[in-house]
Amino acid sequence: MHGAGTIDLAQVPRYIDHTLLKADATSAMIDKVCREAVQYGFYSVCVNGFWVPFCREQLAGSNVNIAAVVGFPLGAGAAAAKAFEAANAAERGATDIDMVLAVGLMLEGNHAAVQADIREVVQAVEGKAIVKVILETGFLNDEQKKIACELSEQAGAHFVKTSTGFGPGGATVEDVRLMRAAVSDHVQVKASGGVRDWETAKRMIEAGATRLGTSSGVAIMSGGVSAPAGY
Repeated sequence: MHGAGTIDLAQVPRYIDHTLLKADATSAMIDKVCREAVQYGFYSVCVNGFWVPFCREQLAGSNVNIAAVVGFPLGAGAAAAKAFEAANAAERGATDIDMVLAVGLMLEGNHAAVQADIREVVQAVEGKAIVKVILETGFLNDEQKKIACELSEQAGAHFVKTSTGFGPGGATVEDVRLMRAAVSDHVQVKASGGVRDWETAKRMIEAGATRLGTSSGVAIMSGGVSAPAGY
């Protein structure tokens, strides 16, 4: 599924990773996200790894998948720790792993280490989950974004993703287009960070995004706009 030339609201739910990544998330809040995902038919819920088993219980019998973040939100953990975190989440029911790129290594041009960090996570969940690499585009210039996409593909990642929602800036149409052009057709693009209304969602999909990370899925589906705080 690649970005469409035109998109209507009825198609949007299967693009959405319905997201709750706040530190103060409680079981009641996660339960609400799961219920909304089932109600609207979202592709997945995206949560911190701790919540994966709980989501698996809440989503039993539904078509909603579970995405878990890894090395979130800084990307600066040890590669082995990221790999363990990813494997643990996949074993507990996550089908998608959204890992944060080693941003500092990317900024200093240590491309081999960036690629090795991604590859370790990909190998840890091979055959169990797909891997999305969060570039945290707000820290990178266009050339660095392009190289980060290429390194992600070379390491075996299935998606490149714009932002954590916790760093500087969020998804832009320009970045989605740049990332789409930087990877092969079999690698997909996820727009995340600041996708809070239908018009923004539509623009991201038309630019080439095949997944949207947002805590505003309900607002998007109702044609409204959510508050600017959050993912």
